[in-house]
Amino acid sequence: MKEALGWTEHCKSMAPAIVETCSKVAVSSGSGALVKALSSALPEWRFRHAMSRGGWYRLGGIVDANGAKITDNLEKWVEDSLDERDGDFGLLNDDFIGKKLFATRLVGQTHYLVAAADDSAAGFLQLEIEDLHEMRAHQLFANDPSTLEELVDPRAGSIQPVPCALPYYAFRRIHHVGAFLKRMLAQKPEPASIHRMVEDWSKSSASHTSAFYNHWVIATREHLDRYHQPVFRAQPIATLAGELPDFEAADGTSGLKLSEALIHFDRAAGYPMAWYFNMLTSKAVPHWVAQAVVEDSLSGFAYLPQRDAEVVRSWLHRPYSL
Repeated sequence: MKEALGWTEHCKSMAPAIVETCSKVAVSSGSGALVKALSSALPEWRFRHAMSRGGWYRLGGIVDANGAKITDNLEKWVEDSLDERDGDFGLLNDDFIGKKLFATRLVGQTHYLVAAADDSAAGFLQLEIEDLHEMRAHQLFANDPSTLEELVDPRAGSIQPVPCALPYYAFRRIHHVGAFLKRMLAQKPEPASIHRMVEDWSKSSASHTSAFYNHWVIATREHLDRYHQPVFRAQPIATLAGELPDFEAADGTSGLKLSEALIHFDRAAGYPMAWYFNMLTSKAVPHWVAQAVVEDSLSGFAYLPQRDAEVVRSWLHRPYSL
C-alpha cells in the first residue's frame, strides 16, 4: 500500500489521526503522553521523541481589552484594513488609535518525533508537532506606527506577554526523510551537502553502530522561487542533549594524542565518527583534524577503520559543510 500510494500520500493519510491526537493530549501531560497517544492512534509506527527546539514565536491574531478574539490573523487583518483605506497608513492609524486592540503571538517549541521506515540512513519518518501558547503582546497603534512592521511586530520597548489561553499541541508536518531528499535530487541532480552527509554516514562505522535518526533530525523547508518552481532545503540538527563535548587537541596534534581526542569526543557524543559529522555541521571540531587523520593513516598509524579513513579522505578531495 505504501509503495502504491508513495510516501507523500501515505504521510498525508496519517495527518487526520495526528491532528486528532494533538487535540486530545494536554501539553501539561508532557511529551511522553503525546508519544503514547500517537502509538495508539498509529499502531503500525513506533514514534519516539527525538528532540525539541524552542525560543521562537510567530505573529498571531488580535484580541480586545477583554480578551475577546477579533481575528486569528493579524497580518491579513492589517492588509485588508489598509486596502479598505486605499493604502493610507495614516488614516488606518487615525481610525484605530483610540481603540484598545492587542496583537497576539504564538510562542512555541517544535517537537521532533521519529520512526524507522527501512534500514537506510534516511529511511525514517519525521513528525513535527508544535507546542503553542498564544500570548497577548503589544497594544496596536499605541506606538504611533509609521510602517507595517512597527505596527505588527515592534522591536522597541519591553513587552510583558500575557497568556490568552492554555498551551496546545498542533500538527505541523510529517514526511519520509529519504523521500524528501529524493525530491531534492529530482529538482537539482547535483547532490547537496545533506545528501553527501547521509551517504558518508552509510559508509562509515556510525551506520554499523546506530541509526542516523538516533542522533540527527532534518529541518526542512520548501518554497516557490520567483519562477514558481519548488525549492527544497534540508539542514541536519544534532539531537544530543546539552552542549557538544570539547575537542581536546590543538592544531598540529597527531598520532596517539589525536587518536585519544577523537575517541574521547566520540564517546561523549555517543557514536563512532561523531567528530567527523560534527566537523561538518558545527565548529566543535576544526577542519585541520581531517587532514591530520589522513596524514596519520598514510604514515601507517591506522587508528581509524579503513572505511572511516576513506570517508575522511574523500572529504579532503571534495570538502563540504552544512
